[in-house]
Amino acid sequence: MAPRLAMLGLAAALELLLLLHLQFATAFYLPGVAPQDFAQGAELQVKVNKLTSIKTLLPYEYYSLGYCRPEKILNSAENLGEVLRGDRIENSVYSFSMREDRSCIVACKGEKLSEKSAKNFKEKIDEDYHVNMILDNLPVAIAAPGNMDGSHLKLYERGFPVGFKSDDGKYNLYNHLKFTVYFHKDSDQDFSRIVGFEVFPLSVKHTYESWNKNNPKLQTCNPEGKQFVESSKTPQEVEVGEEIVFTYDVKFEESATRWASRWDMYLMMSDDQIHWFSIINSLMIVLFLTGMVAMIMMRTLHRDISKYNQLETQEEAQEETGWKLVHGDVFRAPEHAGTLCVFVGTGVQCLGMTVVTMIFALLGFLSPSNRGGLMTAMVLLWVFMGLVAGYASARLYKSFKGSDWKKITMKTALIFPAVVFSIFFVLNAIIWGEKSSGAVPFGTMFALVCLWFGISVPLVFVGSYLGYKKPAIEPPVRTNKIPRQVPEQAWYMQPIFSVLIGGILPFGAVFIELFFILTSIWLHQFYYIFGFLFIVFLILVVTCAEITIVLCYFQLCSEDYYWWWRAYLTSGSSAIYLFLYATFYFFTKLEITKLVSGLLYFGYMTIISIGFFVLTGTIGFYACFWFVRTIYASVKID
Repeated sequence: MAPRLAMLGLAAALELLLLLHLQFATAFYLPGVAPQDFAQGAELQVKVNKLTSIKTLLPYEYYSLGYCRPEKILNSAENLGEVLRGDRIENSVYSFSMREDRSCIVACKGEKLSEKSAKNFKEKIDEDYHVNMILDNLPVAIAAPGNMDGSHLKLYERGFPVGFKSDDGKYNLYNHLKFTVYFHKDSDQDFSRIVGFEVFPLSVKHTYESWNKNNPKLQTCNPEGKQFVESSKTPQEVEVGEEIVFTYDVKFEESATRWASRWDMYLMMSDDQIHWFSIINSLMIVLFLTGMVAMIMMRTLHRDISKYNQLETQEEAQEETGWKLVHGDVFRAPEHAGTLCVFVGTGVQCLGMTVVTMIFALLGFLSPSNRGGLMTAMVLLWVFMGLVAGYASARLYKSFKGSDWKKITMKTALIFPAVVFSIFFVLNAIIWGEKSSGAVPFGTMFALVCLWFGISVPLVFVGSYLGYKKPAIEPPVRTNKIPRQVPEQAWYMQPIFSVLIGGILPFGAVFIELFFILTSIWLHQFYYIFGFLFIVFLILVVTCAEITIVLCYFQLCSEDYYWWWRAYLTSGSSAIYLFLYATFYFFTKLEITKLVSGLLYFGYMTIISIGFFVLTGTIGFYACFWFVRTIYASVKID
């Protein structure tokens, strides 16, 4: 039965992998591998993406506002990650000719603003919504002057505002866009590559004598009459009955920036010293813990083991104290052993996904130019890491002398994804109610369920079958039939206190980098410093392992042998501090006032905190498991 199940699982995995490959192949390319050459005069089509705001966290489709529409709106092919992020990439009326400057191009004259349209524009201006456009896979940006190490350079802010509110309380719409397209020309041939895409938005109330749809002539923007749009002109108000004319200029400038480094401006890091400070701060914590572990392992443990091995008489053996005294109970299966196995298996799945994702990111596969690539990679890796999750949970379960491995396997395959999917489903329903483009369509939801039950669940069963076939991990000492009584513990060795103390240092090792991760997620900034992140992640792994070993040693010395769950919870409790920090970040850094946006923030941070809990808890558990086996294998037990 089990081998047949394994074959069915593998067949389903291969089939769905092939379908996913076909679906995502067109959307994925390696950064720096697929440049596009344009001859002079070649048509350049600007695409539009979602409207975004850091005040509401709810993206909306570009055409949900009364902007100019092409005759037929075409959706670009989007990968799984783009859909989950709420990206909606569509064609637009904005079109350029390569290396040909043009001014006062009329995009369209909109219909008279209805009460509903005017209200919609005003709401988006109040909520600080930004318009996102794309040219040759580069997002449009407003260039702002910056200063780094004494040198003046440009810093990019993605997108441009829908409009602004003047001092007299009137709402004004940015209806004239001054585009600047930077290109790098090959000296050997006449082809060029796009290396920059900037915009400077302006608001102007256009006037005209009579409207000719085929050849509109404006009095406020006319190259023949040397009339150009300036910031001093009367702005375009958003009022019921207003007719809004949308116009744009485009200017091409040659740039020394090569195509391979065109994303550098978007990824410019003005605060690398803070990241180094973060790493040095984390290393100090690691050195402190490493010193404690080294002292325990080399001095205290060495002395303990030597003393225990030299005990010769029965009287001396009866007087022994400390961790050796609980050797007959330390490997006794804990309460709810099956649930612990499920948590450990889920943590291994998270750990595998995190490590492989970071390796891909370090190699450059998950560049921001591949929109949605990071999210797609994480979802697919989570699915395929079901194999190691099943293996880890079944292997541990067998060491506890468990027999119902299929039940544990099913729990491993379902519990964590069910919790995450339930929260995600509720949040998606809330987004859907707000008519936001961030709502994941039913088809994508169905695809996620197919990935879960069609690939992940069978792979967990395959891993469990392989893990349970392996011989059980035998403890180095025998377990007594009758459990010994645990003496009364000091207040500082009580489970709740020691667990909460244990989570502080792992969180302290990562909290500075956590600020930048939260900023990139919620303030729509690029995060591409995976080198720093990988170093911090390694420090987190070491910190979790060492703090768990130290506290486990103190616990065993107090003759408390209930270490299984406490080992998991000690480092896992850092997730509590992560959530508390996320709450602090919400009230100090974000300007969110809407209840729905707050629910979204705390819903997604709950998912992240649960993932962090099983990840760090599993790291601490395995470190403690290795430590306990090592020390009890080192002493002679009669």
